[in-house]
Amino acid sequence: MPKLKSHSGAKKRVRKTGSGKLAMKRHSRNHLLQQKTRRQKKLQRTIIVNDRELRSLSSLLPNL
Repeated sequence: MPKLKSHSGAKKRVRKTGSGKLAMKRHSRNHLLQQKTRRQKKLQRTIIVNDRELRSLSSLLPNL
């Protein structure tokens, strides 16, 4: 049986926390922050992946 490979785009964006959950950063936090409101910047923090996304990510990241 061949090896299972992780999706290279997903493994750059998702990490495992100390408790074993998956966490990822949201978009829009890299540049042009001067013109974005405080609320926009506050909403873009690191989030814990919910159960619905966890099912799809488990097929993309079998080794994580």
